[in-house]
Parts: sequence; structure tokens; C-alpha cells
Amino acid sequence: METTFRKQWPTGLTVLTVIAGAMLAASLAMIFLYAPMEQNMGWVQRIFYTHVGSAWAGAVGFVVAVVMAVLYLATRSRLWDVIGHASVEVGLALVTVGLVGGMVWGNQVWGVPWTWDPKLTSFAVMWLSYAAYLMLREGIEDPERRQRFAAVYAIVAVATVLFTYLGVRLVETTLHPHVIGPSAATGEGDFGLSTRMVQTLIFAVVTWTVIYATLLWHRSRLRLLRDSVDQARANLIGGRSLAAGD
Repeated sequence: METTFRKQWPTGLTVLTVIAGAMLAASLAMIFLYAPMEQNMGWVQRIFYTHVGSAWAGAVGFVVAVVMAVLYLATRSRLWDVIGHASVEVGLALVTVGLVGGMVWGNQVWGVPWTWDPKLTSFAVMWLSYAAYLMLREGIEDPERRQRFAAVYAIVAVATVLFTYLGVRLVETTLHPHVIGPSAATGEGDFGLSTRMVQTLIFAVVTWTVIYATLLWHRSRLRLLRDSVDQARANLIGGRSLAAGD
């Protein structure tokens, strides 16, 4: 069985996994060794790079899920449903990394890990929306109905992503600093990034995007393999039933 599994492992996935691991190691090295220490926040500011990178990659996952939803509704192909489902799973995991990192940062900078700031509140709504996607999906037994529901839900839920990452910039009362450009109100709390900080941030964002793509491939592959196992089991049970009837 181990030999069979290795034969099924795509070479491209192996290469991508190695690249993702190497990039993650390089990103951590840049965060702790290359990027300079921020004068006011100190070491806790280094969470910023992982926070932004993982949150960005998670948002990419939710947007990809919308594309897969549209393709599924147009073609009714199981493949698009599998990729869309996997993309939401990976995306939710990555934004959770960003959420936890942001809470650690907030606890050090604001004195509390969470406030009902518009930015944080919209992020929480987005997180709950996609957590609900996974839970509600598991509650529908009919496969075709479940897949249609998931596709429509993914298209509707992306509104929370757009507001969290774009719309909230129009809110003037947010305490959350903006990575690029001034805040809507006073601009206080914005990140003043040096050249090395910008380079580290860009590399971190690219790294987490590659990590997303790698995890998406892994998760989609596992779901397709499970489909194959379920189909083989159904065929085996059907064959036994037919033999018993004879």
C-alpha cells in the first residue's frame, strides 16, 4: 500500500511542497534576522509579517472558492466543488493564523487581545461566515443539493471578504493600522516601514500564497482520493449484494 501511495503522489506536488517549506524557512529568517527591530513595538512587531501574509493568503482562498463556485454552477463538475471546498478549508485555516497573530499583537500594543473595532468585528463576521459554510455543508446529505448550496453560499459570503479587506478602509473610527496608505481618520498607528521591512513583508505575502497553493493541492487531492475510495466501496458492496441475490 505504501508503494502504491508513493506512485500516486504527483511530482509537481512534491516540488511545490519543498519550495513552500524552503520559502517559509527563508521568510522566518528574514523576519527575525533581516528586518530591523521596530523602535516602539519591539519584537512583537515581527508578528506583523506573518499576520498580514496569512490573512492575505486566506482571502485569496475565499476568492478562489468563488471562482470554483461559478465554474461548478456552470458545469456541475465535481472537481470544481472539491477545489472550492478545499479552498475554503485552507483559507479558513490561514485567516485563523492571522487572527491569532493579530490578537497576540493587540494584547501587547493595545493591552487587550480583542476589541470590537470595526476592522476586527468585520474579520470575526468573515471568519464565522466561512466556519458556518463548513458546518452547514456537512449537514446536507444529498450530494447534489449540498454542492449547489455550497456554491451559492461561497458567492454570497465573499461580500464579507470584500468589506473586511476593502470596505472597512472607509470607516473613520477604526483603531486597526493600515499596512498601505493612511487610515481613514487620522492615520495614527499606521506602520512606518523601512526598505527591509517592505521587502520582508512582500516575501512573507508571496510565501503564504505559495503555502496556500500547496495546501490546496494537498487537500483537493485527499478529497478526490476519498471519492475514489467511496466509489470503490460502493461498487464492492453492490457486487456482494448482486452475488447474494443470485
